[in-house]
Amino acid sequence: MSYSLTELQLALMRVLWERSEATVVDVQEALEPERRLAQSTVATLLSRLEKKGLLSHRVEGRQYVYRPRVSEADVKRSMVGEFAELADELFQGDVAALVSHLLTAQDVAAGDLARVKALIEARERELSGRRS
Repeated sequence: MSYSLTELQLALMRVLWERSEATVVDVQEALEPERRLAQSTVATLLSRLEKKGLLSHRVEGRQYVYRPRVSEADVKRSMVGEFAELADELFQGDVAALVSHLLTAQDVAAGDLARVKALIEARERELSGRRS
């Protein structure tokens, strides 16, 4: 299944992935430090995510308690797959051009560069091991 979520939808999903389940008020309070959203807005967003099949709910008293129906890994895999297809189209399969663009389009911390180098080195070792 393919998932395409906005930044705000991902923020709501992250709350639910962290907590396993939450009410509208729980989600609103969790997002409060970064985003001031009305309860009605959070309720609408959660309802839409449920209609997309990403959430389910149970009724507890007078509140809906939402829980994720898909894992964070599944959503990441889907969204990265969509990005990879777009990147392949934009850069015509030129991985070096794509990486160059990613590294120059925004500030990259030294620690992130070191992690990328380590990933590249690990991939090189993996590929050279296959050739042997």
